[in-house]
Amino acid sequence: MEDLSIYIHIPFCIRKCYYCDFVSFSDQLDNVKMYINSLIKELYLYKDKLNNYKIKTIYIGGGTPSAIDAKYIYQILEYIYNNFRIRSEMEISIETNPGTIDLEKLKIYKECGINRVSIGLQTLNNNILKKLGRIHNASDFFQSYDMLAKVGFENINVDLIFDLPDQTIDMGVKDVETLVNLGVKHISFYSLIIEEGTLMHRLHQQNKLNLLDEDSERKLYHYVKDYLKEKGYIHYEISNFALKGYQCNHNMVYWKIKPYLGVGLSSHSNLYRNRFSNTINLYDYIRILGKANLPIVEEETIDKQTEMAEFCIFGLRLIEGINKKEFKERFNADISDIYYGTIDKHKKSGLLIEDNNFINFTNKGLDLANLVEIDFLPY
Repeated sequence: MEDLSIYIHIPFCIRKCYYCDFVSFSDQLDNVKMYINSLIKELYLYKDKLNNYKIKTIYIGGGTPSAIDAKYIYQILEYIYNNFRIRSEMEISIETNPGTIDLEKLKIYKECGINRVSIGLQTLNNNILKKLGRIHNASDFFQSYDMLAKVGFENINVDLIFDLPDQTIDMGVKDVETLVNLGVKHISFYSLIIEEGTLMHRLHQQNKLNLLDEDSERKLYHYVKDYLKEKGYIHYEISNFALKGYQCNHNMVYWKIKPYLGVGLSSHSNLYRNRFSNTINLYDYIRILGKANLPIVEEETIDKQTEMAEFCIFGLRLIEGINKKEFKERFNADISDIYYGTIDKHKKSGLLIEDNNFINFTNKGLDLANLVEIDFLPY
């Protein structure tokens, strides 16, 4: 029986952050109950379709899942337990924000099987948090972290964003050092992406953002990468670092292009070469499921050439790189026969290195990943 992962999208939040372009709402909390009922209907419609799978990981993301009553999270997971086949040791993650959790909520999370919690911190600098539109301050984060420990959560990820408005290299380093001293098991360290349509994008267009220059941004990234390695963290993906045994199993499903089902508004699914996604309109989602139909609005079958390219591109995000043996087992072909020109080109340019088992980025390649990835695309 094959493994499957499930992503559950909770699109509600207290306030939309200025950099966020995810499908989320800060003015729809009155519709939470109706939405959760619809989401459980969606799971029901997949019940018979997934008889040949066992659930390996579940990831509850958003939005801010911790912004809604914990009873709804309990209801969703209870339905999955009662209606799907599951692995005995299943990783269940939930995203939270400081200021949206309390002891009672965390106890319910623990009771319903959640064993990994991700905290969206972004930075410990209160002035910058305000510039991002965050609802919390540094003190809220420490209180949330203490509560998680008190309830017994050990597998905790903390998200940090760097190259933030008015952030210096020293500020970015201090954020990471503080988390290491706290004993955080997993740290995600992402560079700010200014997405079109966000308030942050408008400010950037008006030259109102003071950001690091490219050299300083890269200097900060490589310093943090080396520092975390010194402290015993495994750098296992471009932006992710974990102490041994605390890598995120759910995210590995995406990077290895394994099967996953997305339920909820705007979620995406991948059942091998069949890719499909849900509507981004909240009212359409509720209406369609009210008629016992799946809210899928886009669906496509990926050809083998595209799947091979994606395997290479996502594989390069992993620090170990593209596994040549897995490529051959999956596609019945040697990667060098398909991509010799691309691999050789970027080995000569110093962006890729290769041994008998893997092809991966050099340090220089980590900075110029897009130049390499584009050459694997079939068009």
